[in-house]
Amino acid sequence: MNAHLDTLTPAAVWRHFRTLCNTPRPSGHEAELVGKLEQWADARGLAHDRDGFGNLRISKPATAGHEKAPGVVLQGHLDMVAQANADHPHDFTRDPIDTEIRDGWLTARHTTLGADNGLGVAAALAILEEDDLVHGPIEALFTLEEETSMGGALNLAEDWLQGRLLLNLDSEDRGQVYIGCAGGADVKVEAMLPEEPLADDEMALTLSLTGLRGGHSGIDIHKGLGNANRLLVRVLRALDDCHIRLVEYRGGTLRNALPREAFAVLVVPEAEVTAAESRVEALQQVLRKELAGADDGLSLELKRAAEAPEQALSRHATHLLVAALHAAPCGVERMSVEVPGVVETSNNLGVVNLENGRFHLCALVRSLRDSATQDMAERFSALFELIGAQTRVENGYPGWTPRPDSDLLKRFCELHRQRLGTDPEIKVIHAGLECGILGGKYPHLDMISFGPLIRGAHSPDERVEIDSVEEFYGLLQALISDLADTRS
Repeated sequence: MNAHLDTLTPAAVWRHFRTLCNTPRPSGHEAELVGKLEQWADARGLAHDRDGFGNLRISKPATAGHEKAPGVVLQGHLDMVAQANADHPHDFTRDPIDTEIRDGWLTARHTTLGADNGLGVAAALAILEEDDLVHGPIEALFTLEEETSMGGALNLAEDWLQGRLLLNLDSEDRGQVYIGCAGGADVKVEAMLPEEPLADDEMALTLSLTGLRGGHSGIDIHKGLGNANRLLVRVLRALDDCHIRLVEYRGGTLRNALPREAFAVLVVPEAEVTAAESRVEALQQVLRKELAGADDGLSLELKRAAEAPEQALSRHATHLLVAALHAAPCGVERMSVEVPGVVETSNNLGVVNLENGRFHLCALVRSLRDSATQDMAERFSALFELIGAQTRVENGYPGWTPRPDSDLLKRFCELHRQRLGTDPEIKVIHAGLECGILGGKYPHLDMISFGPLIRGAHSPDERVEIDSVEEFYGLLQALISDLADTRS
């Protein structure tokens, strides 16, 4: 499948990316891909090993005469975000990604593409098989479960990597190089809420909000895109005086993706149905105007449910839950003063579920300041304690502190200027690159991050500019060759 990728250049990069597209690899299901990469390494005579968590390292000795050059670690993550349009059945644990070329961009049909971070992984593999490239010692580090928990980086073995320089290949902007990133943490809220039988005059309705673009909950958080959970909760709040009671709620599938769709089942007295329908229609117009130019596809629909449930949350529990969700922090909290134009602190209401009285929420807090991440998590805890919910913070990871005086950065900028005629933009990203975690485990590492141009990551709109892949790989080749002439 995806044979058209073999027509693109650089051929080796796209050949490896084809393997990644044809091998299912959502977070937690990378084993098949790891096995294929180990077989590939064996066939090329490359040493490989895994740490206790399962992260994979493939090593290549230096070109003769360059053994004293500083070791370079090429780093990327094997997993991808699993997102598909609601009307497109796709089993990410079984089905390959179906790619297509549109106007100079590669995208996937109805699903995420996996260019994040598949093209970084493919580029590292292509470097490993280069026969004519002069290089120092190379280690390619492929981590697991980055998209769900940063588990691979958080559990990376210490005293394992030998290199002194790390090239993270998980950035998504052409002409830019990243030297810092936000840290973050998952905030999980759970509660059992009281239910009561339906009254004789209550009618069951379904409420849906669809059509949003979605996107990356870090790098897209400031773009004015809609968050389906935030918006549907706003609608439910507006319906409060129609005496609604919630039965079910389902919104978002990943804490690090802006939710594109949300659905609720509710009951309402028959006498209030007409008023509820009018309010939903009016809100649809209001929300479309608010999102105009940023997220134009919003659709709200309220209709009668096919079946009547036996129970719904009590009126009081519904009121408190909707109020708490409506008050919960969502979106940009603060912009950075030290790094103008960069989000400092944000939160994404990524996954919200209610079923049989059991409520679950998973939000992702990000910040350039670890203290702000902690404070946001504590605010969640304080808010949801008011409705009797339990809150816990998991999978916390530190940010990556910028080093503008880095020698590695200087070398990259010089090469960028020589090859492309321009200086790269030096950036700090509001997203969770693994560099912060890796730097904590290996403080001696000098690190930068760069990559091809990717848009719509973490959504079915994900796409990569094909020409940017060749530019990215050329820079990677040139940098590795240049570093081979440096002595440790």
